[in-house]
Amino acid sequence: MITAAQLRAGMAVRIQGQIYEVLETAAKAGGGQLGGVVKTKLRNLVSGRFWDSHFRPDERLEDLDVQRQNMEYLYNDDDNCFFMHPQTFEQVEVSRTVLGEAEKFLQGGTTVPVEFFEGRPIRVVLPDVAEIRVTDTADPIHTGQDNTWKEARLENGVHIQVPLFIARGELVRVEVKSGKYLERVRLERKKGA
Repeated sequence: MITAAQLRAGMAVRIQGQIYEVLETAAKAGGGQLGGVVKTKLRNLVSGRFWDSHFRPDERLEDLDVQRQNMEYLYNDDDNCFFMHPQTFEQVEVSRTVLGEAEKFLQGGTTVPVEFFEGRPIRVVLPDVAEIRVTDTADPIHTGQDNTWKEARLENGVHIQVPLFIARGELVRVEVKSGKYLERVRLERKKGA
């Protein structure tokens, strides 16, 4: 058991029989006779639904002891994504609702941590940034403006906004959580070339 004041992003807790992932926390001090409050944003790990909740800082919650294993992403179907343990070759399926929109950034052969509670996968820890190739966009324009954007389709089918200088076939870094363009991946040129 922990207090609400000890909640941190990434933790798993059980509230009223449901398992939640803590996405955000913010402590607000109370004034006068009012006590403080801990505002949280939670995601139900079974249904994928979000819940904004408030707790008293001293309110006790059940934190869950999760086990983490690195697993290789294999493929997905309409409802699940499939992962394999690299040593035992055991396969597990994780509901696409657990992964959310970030599932689109998984690429075959990628190794990611999968968290288990009571032998059941409850969360996949995806990287903050993914490198993905642009498959379709308008021809590049090299102007002095970095604040003008155009639409681009990535190899995973996701559409994002990129600067005008990005061309088809280039690798870009994208923030997985928001799906926003971060930067172009510059490949090092070989010396002497």
